[in-house]
Amino acid sequence: MPAPIWLDGEFDTVEENLALDEALLEAAHEGGLARAVVRTWMATAPTVVLGSSSRVADEVDPDACAAAGARLVRRPSGGLTVVLGPGCLMWSVITPHPQGSPGLEAIHAAMLEPLAAALRAAGRAVRRRGTSDLAVADGQADRKVSGNALRVKRHGVLYHGTLLDALDLDLVARMLRHPPQEPAYRAGRSHAGFIANLELGRPRLEAAVKEAFQVREGATGIIDQWPHDRVRQLVAERYASGAWTHRL
Repeated sequence: MPAPIWLDGEFDTVEENLALDEALLEAAHEGGLARAVVRTWMATAPTVVLGSSSRVADEVDPDACAAAGARLVRRPSGGLTVVLGPGCLMWSVITPHPQGSPGLEAIHAAMLEPLAAALRAAGRAVRRRGTSDLAVADGQADRKVSGNALRVKRHGVLYHGTLLDALDLDLVARMLRHPPQEPAYRAGRSHAGFIANLELGRPRLEAAVKEAFQVREGATGIIDQWPHDRVRQLVAERYASGAWTHRL
């Protein structure tokens, strides 16, 4: 498969960026992508993003979200609820698999192992923990710096997640309840005791993402056609819909 392309630019809203990830996954599945697409984006204001099967009452404190002015949206992938905002870089890799998508563990490894290695090269002692986390060593306990999720179609995979860099971590502790499931390495710790920032800055994080997925020099630019119409349709039908967000 040709080297991945770096999708330069991002939409203004969380809803549009989530819709773009899904639209690119559809394109990959339908044969509309000849190579993987790698991208990053960042929310401009605190936003709570539910997993596709997350239950609002189990994972979110609505009063705290309202007090912080944070709106709730729901993403197309699994996993638990996360808080986005300035200082939390989102990364996405959308990969076509014309011969059929691989198994879940192979996907997790293909995404997280090279990213952890690139972050180590950037100066942080990052390693994979749990099923889909990246964490840094902090004394005797590892702290989570990246939570990730995926959605798999027969001929395409969307893998996306967070890179905590300079996020207001107190917001996470206030707006999210203790999760209904947790990886063993969390060991019951509160959000405040469990998550940490990388403190590398967006340019260094983006350089690490490019290195991890072997985006070559000259492969940066806008892909031939962004699926703008499909993005608008998905935003209207799902991501900006209260019925979609609060369906569970």
